[in-house]
Amino acid sequence: MKRADLHTHSRVSDGSYTIGELADLAAERGLDAIAVTDHDTLSQMRQIPEGLPVQVIPGIEISAFDYEANMRVHVLGYHIQNSALVEAFVHPLLVARHENSMKQVAILKEHGFTIEEDKLYRADGTYLYKQHIMAYLVETGQAPDMFGDFYQRTFKNGGICAFDIRYLDPYEAIRIIKEAGGLAVLAHSGQQQNFSLIPRMVQEGLAGLELHHPANSEQDKEIIRAYAKEYGLFLTGGSDFHGAYEPNSPGLGCCLSEESGVTAIC
Repeated sequence: MKRADLHTHSRVSDGSYTIGELADLAAERGLDAIAVTDHDTLSQMRQIPEGLPVQVIPGIEISAFDYEANMRVHVLGYHIQNSALVEAFVHPLLVARHENSMKQVAILKEHGFTIEEDKLYRADGTYLYKQHIMAYLVETGQAPDMFGDFYQRTFKNGGICAFDIRYLDPYEAIRIIKEAGGLAVLAHSGQQQNFSLIPRMVQEGLAGLELHHPANSEQDKEIIRAYAKEYGLFLTGGSDFHGAYEPNSPGLGCCLSEESGVTAIC
């Protein structure tokens, strides 16, 4: 069976590695395949270099929220045939995230930080994420580290930049992925503790569950396996690797897919 990490992020969204660098690292770690599941974009489908040392599968991670249940939901999509349909669905979220980040930049400047906006890295050359703001502040000596006390005081816990956007509907995300010919997988459900939403997601076309993830406890995995058995869902796994742009980022390949997920996706 292929050793596959089916949840990684590149510089096309909020990862610190290029796709080529991810593939090289995967090869060093003995992997056969990785999926690049960048946040709310499929632009990476058109940016995978040729001649990489491992199989690279394009995917997407859609940021969603069930506001009625008050639960975050991240939906992974694989094997999408109609990328235009999915990109039209997620594009407003990319724009909203960028505008939110630019508002955070303006507030930081009002509070005395020096930020040259043309020197901020932008995902896919266009979209600014808070990770890119933090990376700039660290590089220019205005913050001591990426995700320490400064980040917690500024971007979390009522800080000056602790505000967010409205996310997409998870059930519509699943429907869109399915309509686009893809396979929808619920990501790291242990992290969000949104197991109760799985039955409705299955009704909308959910195909799989992410079993192996750094945020899924052993108890979470028991619950996930039970839901997979009840509804006939395949099981995947992935590290959710972001490189330097994630606090305590796990190593690429630390969580691998189950055989059923490899068969479905690779």
